[in-house]
Amino acid sequence: MNPVNPVNPVSVNPAELAARFRSSGLAAGFRVESFGEVAGCPLVTLTKRVPGPRLRIYLSSGIHGDEPAPPFSLLEMIEAGVFDHRATWFLCPLLNPAGFARGARENADGLDLNRDYKDQRSVEIAAHAAWLRRQPNFDLTFCLHEDWESKGFYLYELNPLTRPTLAEAMIAAVTPLCPIDEATEIDGRPVDQRGIIRPVSDPLMRENWPEAIYLRAYHTTLSYTLETPSALPLSQRIAAMRAAVETALRLATR
Repeated sequence: MNPVNPVNPVSVNPAELAARFRSSGLAAGFRVESFGEVAGCPLVTLTKRVPGPRLRIYLSSGIHGDEPAPPFSLLEMIEAGVFDHRATWFLCPLLNPAGFARGARENADGLDLNRDYKDQRSVEIAAHAAWLRRQPNFDLTFCLHEDWESKGFYLYELNPLTRPTLAEAMIAAVTPLCPIDEATEIDGRPVDQRGIIRPVSDPLMRENWPEAIYLRAYHTTLSYTLETPSALPLSQRIAAMRAAVETALRLATR
């Protein structure tokens, strides 16, 4: 079991956060639904289906309860009107409400939900996977995270068909706002370019599946996992996350 983030032990009332996602999502034209409930808090999904041929773009956050910048970044982008007519949107902003209530990485049963997509032992991931199976395939996906051990922003790219990459543009967009992790190896994986990891993405070669591998296996051919360094101020991490996501969305939908 990983420890509670010692740098950023933020405790968030998940029911209040889910309610704000609901109200802000409805105001922004989203359909807001619940695909489950944990500890009295709904597992919320926001979808906006735009008529005509549009990219289908999925974003998730909050799977680790000690990583508050990702859901707050999504909330700011919803309220700023980022998710407009350019695409059809699928958002799962708070996948681990029990972890958020405690400011802990794991859920109430001590499970790291981002390692549970193969076995689906947890209520949260079983419900999320069932919801995903009811959706169309996505053209592009983002899993938003933080890393309390990192000294800078970095990202993972899963791109098995070698589609045009968005990774370098995201790194460039973040650079004025936040340090980029300069390590040549991160979390035991070699860095392909500055701040960019392109790991082995074949699901058959992975014992425990994070969300990005599950998405790569069944739902998309281009997936990004973004990591901000949680030692930095929350506002700086949110700004960096927004810069990365909004830059990628602008390039993908032009």
